[in-house]
Amino acid sequence: MKFSHYILILFILSFFNACGSNESKKTEAKKDSIQKQNAPGKKDNKTILFFGNSLTAGYGLEQVEAFPALIQKKIDSLNLPYTVINAGVSGETTSGGSARIDWILRQPIDVFVLELGANDGLRGIPVTETRNNLQLIIDKVKEKYPESTLVLAGMQVPPNMGAQYSKEFREIFPSLAQENNMILIPFLLEGVGGERALNQDDGIHPTAEGHAMLADNIWKAVKDSL
Repeated sequence: MKFSHYILILFILSFFNACGSNESKKTEAKKDSIQKQNAPGKKDNKTILFFGNSLTAGYGLEQVEAFPALIQKKIDSLNLPYTVINAGVSGETTSGGSARIDWILRQPIDVFVLELGANDGLRGIPVTETRNNLQLIIDKVKEKYPESTLVLAGMQVPPNMGAQYSKEFREIFPSLAQENNMILIPFLLEGVGGERALNQDDGIHPTAEGHAMLADNIWKAVKDSL
């Protein structure tokens, strides 16, 4: 994906501003990070859990506008027996996710969608550290729910993070998906990242229209497994 120079600068600066403002709210957010998108869900429904950062949480939007809720609408329209859970926390890194995952796994999970890494990339966290944290999360899910379907959302960082870093970061996701027999969403923000009209004023968090496109990107990857 090609980013204009202006968008790249706005993307990076806005990201750190957003992370700073969110950090003080992070503890409270974690307490409420599991949100069922259909209430009440049927007891015999299978569970799809989205585990991620502000993209999953639907930063700046109503919960019904975020992509997990939109996936639930698609599921309901097809009368599929699944309940979607939004376990997104704004500002979350892979390190934070690895610390939070044990609590999340207290509930049954049939489909686990892992959407983390963007915050690591934009902070320049070493690729090996990000990869190890993601693998730790995957290992814990596989150990607790070996029969669950695992999905990994691919992510990219702007090229001005450095060509080598950007390349190595991008390659984390297809590599982990292949090694762990996961369904891969090639690039979660495909068609949305860097598009000013599809992002909020901060330049990085999608609008409601942007989230609708993210939901389409996810649905294309997971629909056959449901």
